[in-house]
Amino acid sequence: MKLIFDCRFIRIDNHDGISRFSSELFTAISRKTNVTALISDERQLKWLPAETNYVLGNDPTKPLAELFLPVMLNKIGATHVFSPMQTMGTLGKKYKLVLTLHDLIYYSHPKAPTFLPLHVRIAWRIYHLSFLAVRILLNRADAVTTVSETSKQLIEQKRLTKRPVHVIYNAPTRDSIDVASVSQSTITRSKRLVYMGSFMEYKNVETLIAAMDLLPEYTLVLLSKVSEKRKRKLLELAGQSSSRIVFRNGVSEEEYSKELATAFALVSASKDEGFGIPLVEAMQHSTPLVVSNIAIFKEVAQDAAVYFNHNDPIEFAAAIRSLEVPAEWEKLSTNSRQRADFFNWDRSADLLLEVLEQI
Repeated sequence: MKLIFDCRFIRIDNHDGISRFSSELFTAISRKTNVTALISDERQLKWLPAETNYVLGNDPTKPLAELFLPVMLNKIGATHVFSPMQTMGTLGKKYKLVLTLHDLIYYSHPKAPTFLPLHVRIAWRIYHLSFLAVRILLNRADAVTTVSETSKQLIEQKRLTKRPVHVIYNAPTRDSIDVASVSQSTITRSKRLVYMGSFMEYKNVETLIAAMDLLPEYTLVLLSKVSEKRKRKLLELAGQSSSRIVFRNGVSEEEYSKELATAFALVSASKDEGFGIPLVEAMQHSTPLVVSNIAIFKEVAQDAAVYFNHNDPIEFAAAIRSLEVPAEWEKLSTNSRQRADFFNWDRSADLLLEVLEQI
């Protein structure tokens, strides 16, 4: 097997979800078998193991160049190709191909990430207005992967492909601090409720903000980058509790780990999600979760969370109060750490290798 792993979606500055998924899964695969990275910029190699074998291909956001990619991969003798996306060119391929559809989140919320060029954002929105394009792409693969059973069920319900669909779970990076050195007791945990995620409408941060009037002892810490306009609107909504709303506007990996390790809970009122990697990252730190009762959160967190109606600030506040009973907090903390062990890149790499061997 000459395996080519598509690493062209690795960002050269800071990871997003697809970028991190690509680099972590490639690294785990490279420990188990010979694999060649397909990159579009040599700066992407900084996120991959030293001495990684690689080939230089086109920018995946250029559709015309993407059409000719199979010609190059055929020439170098590829027998199996894995891509963490579903948009790879397939015309004339002579190898087995596994494509990935992580989730269907952007079909419900088609706004493109703002860091993409304007022409890509326009194409992104058009692409996600119907399932026609993704059906064509997925059916040109030999197998399809996704990151959760929830997404697999949606793919099958929408009949997006005739190919077998396999779950390759997302997973967190290794901790940047020694979690064991941080006390896990509620006595030393701060009254800080931590949120990690974007401020897009479906993330529904408003419910968290509205509930702070009901939780006067607590501080809500929002870690992600936020525009000044969005920040002002949220602070206006907070009213008298605005002094207990902290916008970090982006944190380092080490700062993120420390926030999770000392938080009372990780919180989210999201209406919809593709996976929810912050949940797994919090569980690594034995931190309980208080999150909306959507299907993907229940799959990821299971008994490590208290769930609430995402539109109900009162129910959210009550969920937080339920963890003030020390025995309840400790129970969820223990469940959280145990559940985190399920998600790791070595297991995901093994699952991907099984898929490659099957096809």
